Amino acid sequence: MKISLSQIEGRLQELVEIHLANYILGRTIKDLLVEKLSVAMKTNLIKMSDGSRIAPNLYKLLTHPDATKNWQAEPHLLDSIAEILNTIGQEAGIKFLYPPTISFGTDARLSSDHIRITASHTPRSVADTQGTPTTTKTMESTEENLPSSAFLIVEGVKIFPLDKMVINIGRRLDNHLTIDDPRISRNHAQLRAIKGRYVVFDLNSTGGTYVNGHRINQSLLYPEDVISLAGVPLIYGQDNPPPRPDLAETTPISSATIDRPTVILKIFPEEKER
Repeated sequence: MKISLSQIEGRLQELVEIHLANYILGRTIKDLLVEKLSVAMKTNLIKMSDGSRIAPNLYKLLTHPDATKNWQAEPHLLDSIAEILNTIGQEAGIKFLYPPTISFGTDARLSSDHIRITASHTPRSVADTQGTPTTTKTMESTEENLPSSAFLIVEGVKIFPLDKMVINIGRRLDNHLTIDDPRISRNHAQLRAIKGRYVVFDLNSTGGTYVNGHRINQSLLYPEDVISLAGVPLIYGQDNPPPRPDLAETTPISSATIDRPTVILKIFPEEKER
């Protein structure tokens, strides 16, 4: 059986009904699980230069602390969800570089009848892929370590530390950085750590993502860069910034240059809600 990306959520619904009927009671919870799994998988897809798509293999199911024990009472639930994701990948022609795994977590901000699912790739998993060329203007899609002491200043007042390989930003509560502003898309932008540097990707947002005034699809970030998400400002910073090769000469540079080196990976956020 072959399915398209647009059919993933419907196929997830079928498989959840078949395989998880004995584990999850209640239509609302099943629908939430299907929706969150679909969004988490599709938002974090990586499209390689050879046209193949890489799915995230690490998923965390977050619930309110009072509800966590109910989920953990079913020992085979996580394995069943992982098997469903693996089946979806095979049917949609999406690769998992490592077998999908699910873990539990808690989030006290959630109500007892709500769930949140985050997804990410095993560090360095993209390094195992082929067909991603590197030039003097690009960087390899491998990653050795996180950028040192990186952070965002959100709307000039809030410090948000960047301590993950992938940081999803948007209006939805299941983003790592949630910004409750109507100008922000539900899944707006993503920061990805690649070879010790953060790269910002626009996730096909409505209002666009800008770096130092230039609208971008993706851009390597330097300290003091101003990121604008549809007009909502974020300032990227690092306590120990890396050297700036573009400042080798003493002549001033423009505040934003579209020729700065960046990666050639592209996020493939099809069918997202906004």
